[in-house]
Amino acid sequence: MDIEKTKNYYYIKYSNVEKIFCPYLETDVVFNSNGFRHIIYSSDNKKRPVNSSLMRFKLLESAVNLLETTTTVQEFFEHEIEIKSKTHNKPSIVKKNITYWGFIGIINHKWKVKAVVKKVGNGKPFFWSVIPNWVTSKKRDEKFKILHVGDIEND
Repeated sequence: MDIEKTKNYYYIKYSNVEKIFCPYLETDVVFNSNGFRHIIYSSDNKKRPVNSSLMRFKLLESAVNLLETTTTVQEFFEHEIEIKSKTHNKPSIVKKNITYWGFIGIINHKWKVKAVVKKVGNGKPFFWSVIPNWVTSKKRDEKFKILHVGDIEND
């Protein structure tokens, strides 16, 4: 399998989506280069294993389907980060609020998928990730109000 041909094939499909309306968020979710890049690289700029990227490429259509139809959020995480910026050509540090929403659904009666949407500051929400979501934990779900496992920035 030629990974570059596969990546280009899915890039064309991804680029054709542009944006979709998400009923839960009551706004459009943008499919920009951030989400596509995150399928190939983790947030610390390490290239993902080829099998991981291929699996995520194959689940893209399911993620779009899920985000177009979901009316319920299963996971929510919010935190503040400092971002290097320039104000009047002088370096500065700006605090931005980062918000993640995780939507989980069974698509086409066979795939349990998690689609993650990210929002930085007052920007538009954008597609961040798609992950197969094989395991649920009722005990964990009852215990925590914020439902996420692992590092949501890197998954």
